[in-house]
Amino acid sequence: MRNPVYLWDEISESFASSLENSSIERNVALGELTTYRSGGKCSLYIEVGSASDLRAVAKQTKGHQYPITALGKGSNLLVADSGFDGLVLKLGTAFTSIVIEKNRAIAGGASNLPVVARKTVASGLTGFEWAVGVPGSIGGAVRMNAGGHGSNMSMSVERVEGVNLNSGEWYSYNRNELEFGYRESSISGEEVVSEVVLGLEIGDLATSETELSEIVRWRIENQPGGQNAGSVFTNPSGDSAGRLIDAAGCKGLRIGSAHVSEKHANFIQVDSGGSSGDVLALIEEIRNRVIAHFGVELTPENHFLGFD
Repeated sequence: MRNPVYLWDEISESFASSLENSSIERNVALGELTTYRSGGKCSLYIEVGSASDLRAVAKQTKGHQYPITALGKGSNLLVADSGFDGLVLKLGTAFTSIVIEKNRAIAGGASNLPVVARKTVASGLTGFEWAVGVPGSIGGAVRMNAGGHGSNMSMSVERVEGVNLNSGEWYSYNRNELEFGYRESSISGEEVVSEVVLGLEIGDLATSETELSEIVRWRIENQPGGQNAGSVFTNPSGDSAGRLIDAAGCKGLRIGSAHVSEKHANFIQVDSGGSSGDVLALIEEIRNRVIAHFGVELTPENHFLGFD
């Protein structure tokens, strides 16, 4: 079956006529906006510059017939080399504010997790130190229930607000409505998180600053830098994905421009100018080897965009 043909120039013009503070571009190199830095272009890209523009976008996308997804920092996303024939929506700097009110932090959906972690600590709050080592947006972190060092988003989130790009409706979900699970929540790819409210505890500044430093030190010592998207697979119950991958002989395994990190087996590194197809092939090879060795089927933590 042939793929539908979307009139992207007309769609772009339609958005341009109703948005005042946003940038609209055609054929943007989407892979370059991810931490893998691989993959092709998207057909239409909008960086939303204000709350009023986000509302205007929601009115236009209601009942849309074309593919659409929200993009955070791209720190957990693999984009197909052929790109994504759809609309990608990203929140701009207008959604990066962080306001502290007593024991609560109210963060715009595009806020960087490490920035939120440091701001809450500087304000005398504790409970979000773990996020200093996670290079993502707080909106994306809610969607995947990001976590580390014995904590995750579900332990701090009180409420999130945003818009569903399919229905055009604005939502406000409390913690229970988010249906948090291990590296998942009820937030879909078509739901934009515009604001997150965290409930934290009053802490000791010196203790929290020491914890921040220890987390940063641990990350540097135990996890690789470069072009990767963090942990590729979720940990199976009672075990570690990294341990299984290493024990299956996959550490250092290479397919084309992608290889399993020698520093941490649950990380895949991509060469400069590398291919997302190589990453996907390596993911499948790792899964097959772990199944063959241990009978355990690993589940990818990464999200995939533009693949069949």
